[in-house]
Amino acid sequence: MEPTDGMTTATTAPPAPAPPGGPAPGAAAGPAAARAYAESVARTEWSRPGREVREEDVVDLLLVVSELVTNAIRHGDGLAGFEARPTEAGLWIAVHDNSAVVPRAAFAFPTTHPGGGYGWPLVSRLARDIAVERHPGGGKTISALVPLRPVDAP
Repeated sequence: MEPTDGMTTATTAPPAPAPPGGPAPGAAAGPAAARAYAESVARTEWSRPGREVREEDVVDLLLVVSELVTNAIRHGDGLAGFEARPTEAGLWIAVHDNSAVVPRAAFAFPTTHPGGGYGWPLVSRLARDIAVERHPGGGKTISALVPLRPVDAP
């Protein structure tokens, strides 16, 4: 993620309260803990008897979580928190970091890749309803909905 000047995006309201089954990874967590938590929520909270989540959608979810959490650590002055909530359409995730700088790629795909910059286009292709919200006291939240489908869906 490359920083920009003061640009922000509109946000959509997050879905209902966090799911049961343990706390989400906090600021001391890394990508592995966030991936494990997101996968657990997808498999236990989004799936239900007779509706199991597709494996390829779980892989997409894990890629999006990895990219956003890694970027928070590398470019956002550290991970400040992580959330994952099931919706009817998939899993809503939110990554909180300590930097108010909005990634430049949030508004336009990079045209060159000098050894990096592939994460945001990947997130943009695998997720939807991506939003960046700056917090008045500092930091920001990047949220996205990763679509999930049941195994038997077309």
